[in-house]
Amino acid sequence: MKYLYEKDLRPMKYTILTSTKHDLTVREIARRLGMADAKLRMAMIRRLDMSLLENLESRWEMGQKYGDSDDPVAEKLGCELFTRFIPLVDTETMQTIYNDTKTMIDDGPLDEALEQGRARIREAVLS
Repeated sequence: MKYLYEKDLRPMKYTILTSTKHDLTVREIARRLGMADAKLRMAMIRRLDMSLLENLESRWEMGQKYGDSDDPVAEKLGCELFTRFIPLVDTETMQTIYNDTKTMIDDGPLDEALEQGRARIREAVLS
């Protein structure tokens, strides 16, 4: 007897992520992170459960609307968006990236610091 939790859910997760609405959301998230759609899809299949994938579109919209509204640096990095609403990065890693980015902003140009922060977020998503 094989239980449902023993079943490989990757094909079902892939089917969810390639449906029309979810595919548009995945593409928007990938564009924001600056990574390929396929790599993001692979990371989502590995990291997120079925219920989270089913609600991906609403989580994305709510995260954009309500996440990190008080701090412009955190908003540009997507600190709450990518930890609380769509948990692709663990909270401790994101906090480290945020703190390092704030330090780089104090020492240098804003755009360069944000781009380095986003690069580290991409690495964390794919790790």
